[in-house]
Amino acid sequence: MRTNFYKPFIGFAILLLTISCKTEPEAIDFGKDQCSFCMMNIVDKTHAAQYVTKKGKQFKFDSIECMVNDLSEKNEDEMPIMLVANYANPGEMIDAQTASYLISTAIKSPMGANLSAVSTTEKANELQQKYSGDIYTWQTLKQRLSDK
Repeated sequence: MRTNFYKPFIGFAILLLTISCKTEPEAIDFGKDQCSFCMMNIVDKTHAAQYVTKKGKQFKFDSIECMVNDLSEKNEDEMPIMLVANYANPGEMIDAQTASYLISTAIKSPMGANLSAVSTTEKANELQQKYSGDIYTWQTLKQRLSDK
């Protein structure tokens, strides 16, 4: 008889644990959220970035290079979600590991790396034709930024 009394409480506890461990990204509140790396306000919808840890902790950045620098000290396997702003569609966040990147002095980014991301290699080629610069994958970008 007594176990029937506890069943609703056990179910509720399990529900709370499940909800509290979500690893979904929160939307960046542009103009209010601060960069987790350099502490500047995040205002640029074309260069922002973010990642979420396995435990659901949110880290938001004003530029892709801030996120890359922050991740250089961490284990990426602990970050199931890594997103970057899609330069071709401001405000849209895309997967950092599958995005294509362009470093071009013609496109200024908040921290001066002149780094932008787009969803496909074709889009990166279009941007390169328009603005010049060099195209990178996630792996080659991390290598390039770690060489500085």
